[in-house]
Amino acid sequence: MSKRDYYEVLGVEKSAGEAELKKAYRKLAMKYHPDRNKGDHEAEKKFKEASEAYEVLRDPQKRQRYDQFGHAGMNGGGFGGASDFGNADFEDIFSRFSDIFGGDIFGGEAFGGGGRRQSRRRRGTGRPGSDMKLRVELTLEEIAEGVEKTLKVKKQVKCDSCSGTGAETESDFETCGTCNGTGEVRQVSRTMFGQFVNVQPCPTCSGEGRIIKNKCSECGGEGRKRSEDNIKVNIPSGVSKGNYITLRRQGNAGVRGGEPGDLIVLIEEKEHENFEREGNDIYYDLHLSIPDAILGTEVQVPTLKGKAKVKVEPGTQPGKLLRMRGRGIVGLNNSGTGDQFIKVNIYVPKDLTPEERKHVEALRGEKHFDPSDAEEREKGFFSKIKDVFS
Repeated sequence: MSKRDYYEVLGVEKSAGEAELKKAYRKLAMKYHPDRNKGDHEAEKKFKEASEAYEVLRDPQKRQRYDQFGHAGMNGGGFGGASDFGNADFEDIFSRFSDIFGGDIFGGEAFGGGGRRQSRRRRGTGRPGSDMKLRVELTLEEIAEGVEKTLKVKKQVKCDSCSGTGAETESDFETCGTCNGTGEVRQVSRTMFGQFVNVQPCPTCSGEGRIIKNKCSECGGEGRKRSEDNIKVNIPSGVSKGNYITLRRQGNAGVRGGEPGDLIVLIEEKEHENFEREGNDIYYDLHLSIPDAILGTEVQVPTLKGKAKVKVEPGTQPGKLLRMRGRGIVGLNNSGTGDQFIKVNIYVPKDLTPEERKHVEALRGEKHFDPSDAEEREKGFFSKIKDVFS
């Protein structure tokens, strides 16, 4: 079966730039991600197809070869690239997927948790650095539109003096005598079921296969040191408390050249003085005087983008919700914009002047101020409805 054109797969023109390619792939990856379509083999196929297309078109050399020779240029000939993609492990695809989104997709375990990194370590590459977690508190205004934050992070960074090796010079290494440079030690145990071999990292060299004769005076042989770093992170609109972003390789540096850990940015929400949030909608309590509720009025209310006028109809009742469309939060991945709801509360004064009391007393016996009259009108309406259908 012939493969679809990569540009057609992503839904872009052949002149599409890097940003357009990334946007198109992001949309498809979100739609067909296996964790959102469990058991759907067709979705899995489309996810892999989109990933393959993006993997080729994002690379200038691969793209040039594909434009010239089509799919034939992706197979054999030592070119690599897409020819091996069909056999790729989902772990590899998720790694590329994570990079596209600047880290893990928001929503806790929705897409497999924070930071997929290979646990295996090659001999001589040092121990990997640990992941870091950092909380960032956002206002509703920042959440509504998205924001770029600069985070001050105290972490382990690569030692400049030894370039992360941990040794004063490159000649200050020698082969580990315990494992003879393999980085592994084997323990053989014999049981009634046969012989078992247990392979473990060498305890002398920590699996590196070599030891340092003369340690770096700057970092004491670790290949890293403590420092404060400024890291920028783009936080999209619509995030919620408990969401997180994983910044790959931005955590603690590894020991003696090991892979850096990830920086996991946890989202917190600041309490707002005016609004309460429910999903992408926000709610505001409006307090009206009795005359304004009866006669109607126009008031200014706060929104996430400043003040706005709202018309209150005559006879507005307590608890009524007024709706301002599109005044809420822009949803995650542009999934729609919420609304602002205004809950009407009627202010009833406790202390009245004699003159005010006189005016209110005059209204007590008036027909339209008698709640039982309203109940009778409501009963009459429902009686008529009942008569129609009886």
